[in-house]
Amino acid sequence: MEALDKNFYITTTLAYVNADLHIGHAAEFIRADILARHKKALGFEVFLNTGTDEHGQKILSAARERGVGTQVFVDEMFEKIKGQIEKMNVDYTNIIRTTDERHQKSAQEFWKRCEQNGDIYKKNYKIRYCVGCELEKTDSELVNGECPFHPGKKLEIREEENYFFRFSKYQQPLLELYEKNPEFVKPAFRLNEMKKFVEGGLQDFSISRLKEKMPWGVPVPNDDRHIMYVWFDALVNYISAIGWPDEPKQFEKWWPVFQVAGKDNLRQQAAMWQAMLMSAGLSPSRQIHIFGFINSGGQKMSKSLGNVINPSDIIAEYGTDALRYLVARHINMYEDSDITMEKIKEIYNANLANGLGNLVSRIMKMATDNLSEKVKVDPVKFKSLTGQENEKEILEHPDYLIYTDKLNNFHLNEVMDFIWQKISSMDEKISETEPYKLVKSADKDEQAKAKEIIRELVKELRQIAVYLIPFMPATAQKIQNCVRENKIPSAPLFLRK
Repeated sequence: MEALDKNFYITTTLAYVNADLHIGHAAEFIRADILARHKKALGFEVFLNTGTDEHGQKILSAARERGVGTQVFVDEMFEKIKGQIEKMNVDYTNIIRTTDERHQKSAQEFWKRCEQNGDIYKKNYKIRYCVGCELEKTDSELVNGECPFHPGKKLEIREEENYFFRFSKYQQPLLELYEKNPEFVKPAFRLNEMKKFVEGGLQDFSISRLKEKMPWGVPVPNDDRHIMYVWFDALVNYISAIGWPDEPKQFEKWWPVFQVAGKDNLRQQAAMWQAMLMSAGLSPSRQIHIFGFINSGGQKMSKSLGNVINPSDIIAEYGTDALRYLVARHINMYEDSDITMEKIKEIYNANLANGLGNLVSRIMKMATDNLSEKVKVDPVKFKSLTGQENEKEILEHPDYLIYTDKLNNFHLNEVMDFIWQKISSMDEKISETEPYKLVKSADKDEQAKAKEIIRELVKELRQIAVYLIPFMPATAQKIQNCVRENKIPSAPLFLRK
């Protein structure tokens, strides 16, 4: 982040509307939201983009299976997915749809600029195609003749005339981009994957489909026989969302973008999209974070196995902040993780119901029973990277630099472990000092000592609440209200399940 740049643009990938969201989507949206909330607290103006990808073969097939018009299908799915995202308490700035007229015009203008640069041409071709990925597959990408991301799904053989993007032209520019920006893709081993992929030579890729075979998509400019390939269209959302090309000032205000994506998106985001930007004369993304997969019970989630975890089910059972806690602390950001509903229950009871929730109740009961007046807590001040201060809240604490450094670097698992270490230390402090016993002593000095320990615990609890603001905003607010009003929570923050 440049020293004087007060604007921060972050985007998720777009949810494909052929099915409900799963826990992997939730992890991506919630992580982006956490970083966006943190940047806002630091005084940045933030643009958080998310949305839905509504074109392609899978969408057309899903609508036909339902027996409804494709536009009707995507409209219904958009509303459903939007509702799920909002249940996660994702404070997005913009939720884009690739069927929006503005986006489609942007995608067509992007096509024209790549074409003007000599990077789009037409040819006949024959490929093996994975409908699950909506991507061509080469021999080196297959495992036992199958797509590794969609095992068991038969690859289609496609032979037709399509438009192609001259990807091969950008081998050296991409390698130079990676060399000049060693932090461009995180984690580092994903950047190394991209370097090896690009060094191995790039093949031009198809960016259109014959309309007579697959009519659901953005029309190719000046050719009614073709529609844009879904990936080419969808990637343009990152710039159409911020006004490109019609609002250049708005675009310049926000670009470049901080991107988050799953590892099955690595090639598309870190290579294909970057080459497309170069072709259109635009600068590359700011940084791309590539997340690991989430499996369940040692297997990839799939409808046939019945092990798909729907984030809405977690919210219904445990609440929104429990889902956000799970994502931020117990799902590894960059390596694959395994999660089950049984494990979620264990985590919830151990760390929320019997952990944070119980701690809040114990401390506030001691405070309301034994302190004659509210504990005075200092206002909080977040000092931003620009040197500006957010006057709404003031934070001065010796641990703040550790916390904010980890969060600025998007180390969410580490930040949450850091917070829970503080929670454990407070539990240990109560066990060791026993202020609830000490305060009942006949010795006034002992009583005074106990009350001071309780005051310290209340202040530390408030500090925990401040740390939790971007992660578990509703819980953080409830804790701050209890401290401010010197009261016990009217209901347990987390009910034991």
